[in-house]
Amino acid sequence: MKYIITLITLTAIASIIYGFTLETTQEVLSHKYIGAGTATLFLVSMPLFLYKESKGKKMNDYMLTEENVRKMQGKEPKKSENQ
Repeated sequence: MKYIITLITLTAIASIIYGFTLETTQEVLSHKYIGAGTATLFLVSMPLFLYKESKGKKMNDYMLTEENVRKMQGKEPKKSENQ
């Protein structure tokens, strides 16, 4: 999976660079290469990378809840009245 994501990313960056190096007579084609590279980078490569990296992690640890804010401030967790 790592190599597939790397290949997709490098292909998208190469497409963007190629679009910028085309002559001004082929302006429409250069815009297509730049747009396709950008779309591939952000709509395919980035979600695959985020999926691969976040697999197996608890999202609750990264959310800003009241309990996590208290942990960051170094305060004791608030106990409810029935405990």
